[in-house]
Amino acid sequence: MKRPAWTAAVIVLTLLFGAACGSPTKEDLLEKARNVSTRAELEKALGKPQDIGKLGPLETWTYKASNGEVVFLLVGEKVTLQATGAPEKKP
Repeated sequence: MKRPAWTAAVIVLTLLFGAACGSPTKEDLLEKARNVSTRAELEKALGKPQDIGKLGPLETWTYKASNGEVVFLLVGEKVTLQATGAPEKKP
């Protein structure tokens, strides 16, 4: 195989593989977190969040998804609420 053709094939395969293994969707994240009820279970299921907001005993853990984001509300050690949102619009 000629060098340029080989390089093009590698680039195409890389792009295809990257698209298949990209960020999870909101639905993927919610499914993985379906039965979690504690902070430790949530972190084990989804890993560290991309953003953590704190206000007194309340925390919001935000996970970015390919089609938006998923936010979990934690009170102490308990996961109490989950919500999804649209992707942020860039100005």
